[in-house]
This record gives sequence, structure tokens and C-alpha cells, in this order.
Amino acid sequence: MIKKINRPVWFLIPYWTLFFIFIVLPVIAAIALSFTYYNAIEAPKVTGLSNYIELITMDTVFMKYVLSNTIKFALIVGPIGYILSFLLAWMLSQISSIPRTILAIILYSPSLTMGVAMSSMWRIIFSGDSKGYLNALLLNYGVIVEPIQFLVSPQYLMTIMIIVSLWSSMGVGFLAMLAGLLNVDKTLYEAAYIDGIKNRTQEVFYITIPSMKPQLLFGAVMATVTTFQAGAIGVQLSGSNPTPEYAGQLIVNHIEDYGFIRYMMGYAAAVSVVLLLMVYFLSKITFKLLGEKE
Repeated sequence: MIKKINRPVWFLIPYWTLFFIFIVLPVIAAIALSFTYYNAIEAPKVTGLSNYIELITMDTVFMKYVLSNTIKFALIVGPIGYILSFLLAWMLSQISSIPRTILAIILYSPSLTMGVAMSSMWRIIFSGDSKGYLNALLLNYGVIVEPIQFLVSPQYLMTIMIIVSLWSSMGVGFLAMLAGLLNVDKTLYEAAYIDGIKNRTQEVFYITIPSMKPQLLFGAVMATVTTFQAGAIGVQLSGSNPTPEYAGQLIVNHIEDYGFIRYMMGYAAAVSVVLLLMVYFLSKITFKLLGEKE
């Protein structure tokens, strides 16, 4: 009896239970609801593929603005944030422990206080009156003659969203990369210099990166998931959902708009399934590029 209780599988039961309740069941529910009309009051009515047909053929906002905004946002913030995470983690790995710890906390903290930061600091910086930091600076230097409405202007909103997202992109993936860099076997560097490596660039490409592929893979997956799940940024900056002229409207905003403002839960579920498929396929591509062949 004792041997049966001590089997490793028993220790996995809490994890698998929580994974099933909070991950598997919501995904199954979303897929099921995507084939229905559901307004959160009446019982769901099966409508087949009508939500998906409407999404592709009739939802001009999704096809014209939301999809292109999301892809643009993800393709800029994801790779740049990923590269910045690696570069900053590499630079921190070159200094001593105490300053490294302090700087790592400073770089990581924006990802923890994202909502507070956007509602205070960034709104003050890009405020549309003359007291906004950026407007005040441009007015003082004579670059502009009147304040620019940065946060409600379709011309600037996406750019500001990208800046804020990159500022807060040093999340869990950054910490994983830092841990991977600190755990690379130092004897590999010594052997590499004996074999002919001449500078730090060769050291990074031939020793560091191959030695921390699991951390790089984790960081890439986290960057993909995080950028596609972003949605609060444009809404909190502009103060409205949908954002002005849909300039900062991402897929998550579209889901919230239909699900929690219009109460078209079935349609929102169909959009969420599309988002799930996009993240899944991009994650598979990431695994192909950075995953181990074994």
C-alpha cells in the first residue's frame, strides 16, 4: 500500500486537476459556445458555423482593422521584446551578483505593475494637454504650436502601444534567459578560446546560445503568447473600447467588445478560438526553430 502511495503519478494529480479545470475545460467550453448563439441570459442555441462565416465574410472591423493590428503588434513587439530580453539578460550576466539582482528587479517590475503604470505614468507622459510631458517638451522647443492628442489619435495610438509594451516586455521570459545565461558551463568558454574563438560575438553565437536553447524556447513561447494576449493596453491608454477608429483594436479587445459589452458570447467565443489557433500555430513554428530535435 505504501509503495502505491509513493508513486510519482500521485504528486502530479494536483497539477493535472488544476490544468483540467482552468485550461482544458475553458477551451472546450469556448469551442462548444463558438457554434451557438448565446447572450449570457438565454440558453445557448446551436447555429453551426454561422459565427465563423459571419466573422470571415461580414465582420469588416475584424478583417480590416483587428486582424492586421494584432499581426502588426505581435510581429513588432514579439521579436524586438525577445531580442531585448536576451541582450539585457546577457549584459546583466556579465556583472557581479548584487548589482545584477537590483537591475533585474528594476527591469522585471514594469511587467508586474502594467495596469497601474499605464493609468498613471504613460497617460501623464502622452497627455493631450499642454501639461503632458511630451507635449510640454515639444511646445517648449517650438516643434509644435498646439498640443497633440496622442492617446485618442489613430495616427499615434499604435506606436504608443508598441512603446509601452516593449517597456514592459522584460517578463518571465527575461528571467528564464538570465537564469540560462548564469548556468552555462564556464569551462566551455575556456575550451572555446583554446580552440580559436577570438571575441565575445563568437562566444555568444557558438557557446552561449547553443547552451541555453531550452530557455530561449521558453522565452520565445512566452513572447508569442503575451503579445497575442495583449488587449488592455490600447483600451487603458485611450480610455475606450473600441479604441478611436479601431486604431489600437486587438483581437482580445474584439472579444471583450462582443462578449462583455454586446453580450454576444457565442460570437466572442468564435473569435477566441481563432486567437487560440493563431497562438498554437505560431508556437509550433517556434518549437520547430528553437526546439531540440530529440
